[in-house]
Amino acid sequence: MKLDRIDVKILNVLQADGRITNVELSELVNLSPSPCLLRVKKLQAEGYIEGYSARINIGKLGQTLTVFTEMTLKNHRQLDFARFLTAIEKVDQVIECHLVSGGYDYLVKFVTSGIEEYQTIMERLLDSEIGIDKYFSFVALKSPLIKAHLPLVTLFQK
Repeated sequence: MKLDRIDVKILNVLQADGRITNVELSELVNLSPSPCLLRVKKLQAEGYIEGYSARINIGKLGQTLTVFTEMTLKNHRQLDFARFLTAIEKVDQVIECHLVSGGYDYLVKFVTSGIEEYQTIMERLLDSEIGIDKYFSFVALKSPLIKAHLPLVTLFQK
């Protein structure tokens, strides 16, 4: 499925407000409600829309610690990457994991209840022998900007 400008507009609006009504959405993208709903359903069926969720204000829930961790694997075979990912996916406190270029292999984002929990998780990962050679931790002191949406219109409407 090739996306057109209206599809990108629909995705852009929905990522900002997944609870918008179809009538409101159709007005914002200049379609009548029925064709707009058909497009949304097609975007869902094609996998462009993976789901809908609520953004939670974690600061309201209590104190947390966000840690960005650079990880380097001992070996770089496909099996090593797969073993690492299988293990890291099971850690609830891992919020993001990115395979990156440069001086390390992965950049992993953890959100934990504190430094002790983070340390326990890292010790468990190291003891499980999933191929971690070395890691460096960066504690986030403050997060003054976190965007929950992608710049779809500027990325895909050129």
